[in-house]
Amino acid sequence: MKKTVKNLLKLLGKSRAALFVSIILAAASVSLSLYVPILFGDAIDEIVETGIRFEVVSRLLFRAGIVVAATAVLQWAMGMINNRITFDTVKRVRDLAFEKIESLPLSYIDSHAVGDLLSRVISDADQFADGLLMGFSQFFTGIATILVTLGFMLYINPKVALVAALLTPLSIFVARFVAKNTHSLFQKQSVIRGEQTALIDEMIGGAKAVSAYGYENRAQERFIEINGRLETTSRKAIFYSSLVNPTTRFVNALVYAAVCLAGALTAISGGMSVGGLSAILAYANQFTKPFNEISGVVTELQNAIVCAQRIFELIDEPSQPSDEGFPALSEIKGNVAIENVSFSYSSDRPLIRNFDLKVSPGSRIAIVGPTGCGKTTLINLLMRFYDVDSGRITVEGLNIAKITRESLRRGYGMVLQDTWLRSGTIRDNIIMGKPDASEEEITEAAKATHAHSFIKRLPQGYDTPVGEDGGNLSAGQRQLLCITRVMLSAPPMLILDEATSNIDTKTELRVQRAFEKLMKGKTSFIVAHRLSTIMSADRILVMRDGNVIEQGSHGELMEKGGFYAELYNSQFS
Repeated sequence: MKKTVKNLLKLLGKSRAALFVSIILAAASVSLSLYVPILFGDAIDEIVETGIRFEVVSRLLFRAGIVVAATAVLQWAMGMINNRITFDTVKRVRDLAFEKIESLPLSYIDSHAVGDLLSRVISDADQFADGLLMGFSQFFTGIATILVTLGFMLYINPKVALVAALLTPLSIFVARFVAKNTHSLFQKQSVIRGEQTALIDEMIGGAKAVSAYGYENRAQERFIEINGRLETTSRKAIFYSSLVNPTTRFVNALVYAAVCLAGALTAISGGMSVGGLSAILAYANQFTKPFNEISGVVTELQNAIVCAQRIFELIDEPSQPSDEGFPALSEIKGNVAIENVSFSYSSDRPLIRNFDLKVSPGSRIAIVGPTGCGKTTLINLLMRFYDVDSGRITVEGLNIAKITRESLRRGYGMVLQDTWLRSGTIRDNIIMGKPDASEEEITEAAKATHAHSFIKRLPQGYDTPVGEDGGNLSAGQRQLLCITRVMLSAPPMLILDEATSNIDTKTELRVQRAFEKLMKGKTSFIVAHRLSTIMSADRILVMRDGNVIEQGSHGELMEKGGFYAELYNSQFS
């Protein structure tokens, strides 16, 4: 928790000027509001000593009215500034969190639920904002109220002031004792909330599969179980934290009673006027008020600290190693070499071991094999989404671990089985790899992939808006857009991972012809389950259990009658 508070103070340091103004306004508004009991005390003493003189009393009351109005204006201004500080701080936190997500290694994203990350950046940030705003609203005015009230009480009668000053801190110890025991409960509550968000995100994202396989009841059971745990934890956290307010109020009531008794005895003995007694009782009530307010919002403050802790845990995650200062890859011809590479996602389950491959420019390398043999993993290593455990991969003789990731990835055009479209128009999605493309280039690329015909039938053609899930586009149409994106950018190397899996056979034949033109003179890596699509490859790598067990052309592998021939015959027998 100390580290979280330290990070928060570091962020708040960027709003020093606003914080300073807020503190000044808090002190001014509290001083003015606490000046009112003095005016009322003077009015009471005036009435007691000389009787009612309307001109004197009305003048004091008018002055009190001016002070109250000025106090209201200052409190409004302080509230506006505190709102600005709070939401500027939360904006910075969210910016840092999103920037961190952009720089996290893919292994972190793969090993954490998307819903939990969403919960940290959205829900936890909102909870943090609410608690921070409440904290600002109470903190500055509370501290100022305690100090200024104590000063006024000491001015009126030091002995009575000391009674309040010595007894009131008891409420702090009570509040601290209870709050200390609720922190772990709020931490557990925040974790379960992230788990719940992850489940909701998972079920909405896979709504069709959930419905198709009748998973609704089991999903409901999972949600009820998580929701039950969240309810139990939340009830406990709120119960224990709610003990703070009544216990501190009880202590403060005792303090007020002690001040009343001490003040009354002092007034009877002539050590204080009736007006002074009235003022000091008002101040005694004001003095205990900040402790009540702080204890009353302890639930929100505890929750805010825990939520901030979860966000800062994400922000403090180590980013992928920087490639600043490394040279950029240029003049890519397509020379790729994989030298004695080993890799595994976890140390206890080896995947790729001692893998070697040399690819000359313009070669078409097909990668086939059963599910889980390492085909897509090899693609991840080529793109440096993951770093190898040992060995090295080179492009144009340069170790890809010693060049910038951006220049490496710009050298590849990638089409995956899982399509991805961003929120925007059809045109925005096509020009992602070449933002300065002309209208003619866009149209030519779309015609080459046979996407132009369906795009023109859309309501606004190339300007038709689509969501990140593709909206009403079919899976095949989304894949055609992804292929068009690569066709337009025309990179020197290609990676096609089941690139035509969602396209009908007739369109696939046409797209294959377009790929033939696109791949001409380019080094291409093709992952395919349908072996008919890779028969023309220069070399076919047959993988099993992370190793290349066969390689050669289609004809050569069929003549061997090995594992490839077995795979091929299983599809066409």
